[in-house]
Amino acid sequence: MCRAWLAAGLLALAGCSADAGEDRAPRDRAFPRADRPVAKVVSTQWAPEATRDKQGEAQIVMDEAGIAPGMTVADIGAGEGYYTVRLAARVGPKGRVLAQDIDQGALRRLGARIEREQLTTVSIKPGAIDDPRLPAKSFDRVLMIHMYHEIAEPYPFLWRLWGAVKPGGSVIVVDADRATDKHGTPAALLFCEFETAGFRLAAFRRKPQLSGYYAQFVPVGSGPPEPGQMKACHAGADAGAVKVGGL
Repeated sequence: MCRAWLAAGLLALAGCSADAGEDRAPRDRAFPRADRPVAKVVSTQWAPEATRDKQGEAQIVMDEAGIAPGMTVADIGAGEGYYTVRLAARVGPKGRVLAQDIDQGALRRLGARIEREQLTTVSIKPGAIDDPRLPAKSFDRVLMIHMYHEIAEPYPFLWRLWGAVKPGGSVIVVDADRATDKHGTPAALLFCEFETAGFRLAAFRRKPQLSGYYAQFVPVGSGPPEPGQMKACHAGADAGAVKVGGL
């Protein structure tokens, strides 16, 4: 029988695998454990908005993603709303933007900003570390900008995200190509985790203006794989082994 011993404030498992799952939510234990460290959240703002605008960051991402008037877009890890307000302007009065974050303080500040700027097409929803909590088949684009490395449970998170994307829709990730505990995600690891959860890489471009890369994924098949069939990706994967148009 496996028994857990608590020593020096840390949970150590005696005589059983590290994947026993006692430190994970019950609903996540069927999924593989992420084989990578998780970056600590140090700020709800990647960089000052004026700096980001000077580099044309949001414009570049929205152009690459083909975000157009009338679309419905989710901004996951919205923080202080840099993308949220610019997405609202891009999709226009017939579009919708859902801003999601797990930081309640950030959501309160963003709510005040939305009210102050009278962004009537924007709504706010709290998320979870293992679930974006997005309605099914609702989004043309889902954005995760400089935050993917903070997701502690990527496999259940992406598995639950799969069904939120409309037919023809896609998921956009912008991140730095470096170790996750250095506030980035190695490109090959990102590709592998998305593929494991039932997505196909559609575009990948390195963008210095974004302090990293731009990656776009589409869900494939009739549904995500069964959790028990998913295998954990390894953080040491060789990024050079993946070839994509636009790389």
